Amino acid sequence: MTNSKGRNIIFFILFLSALVSSCEEDVLPKPKAQLRLEYQEPNYRSNNPNCPYKFETSSTAVVKTNNKCWTNINYPNLNASVNITYRTIENNLKELFIESEKLTFKHAIKADGISSIPYTNDSKKVYGAIYEVTGNAASPIQFHATDSVNNFITGAVYFNVQPNYDSIKPAINYIQKDIIHLLETIEWK
Repeated sequence: MTNSKGRNIIFFILFLSALVSSCEEDVLPKPKAQLRLEYQEPNYRSNNPNCPYKFETSSTAVVKTNNKCWTNINYPNLNASVNITYRTIENNLKELFIESEKLTFKHAIKADGISSIPYTNDSKKVYGAIYEVTGNAASPIQFHATDSVNNFITGAVYFNVQPNYDSIKPAINYIQKDIIHLLETIEWK
């Protein structure tokens, strides 16, 4: 009888431990955390340098233009800048386009892809394109604009961090909206 009593006690302990362990919740892996980035809605102001062009920039940006009409738009909160170079067209429009595209496709080594968005505004005589360079390239956005007669500008976005496309993608999207607004508001003087 002691043998069956011992078996009953062992059976009871196993039953009780199975009952207690079955009441626990399943252990699930934690979901990946998403960084919550909030950017201020931009208010735009006219940037009217003593140059052959003008456009609007975000009020959160710091704009500096030198005597060559090259403009640097700094985004201190994003640790980024947009560098704009101005050139006068002197029967060299084709060469300026080639130079602009060379700068963009120079990033093809590090890029996963390069896509372009053409821009045309016939009433303001603004013709250009925005290039998005996906991947860990030094400049994720580049653009150019011209009136095709006298004026040509090129621009490039740079972040003051090592490029990690996935991490800076929200900031790229934010600045890209500003660049589109810049192109929409360019006026040649």
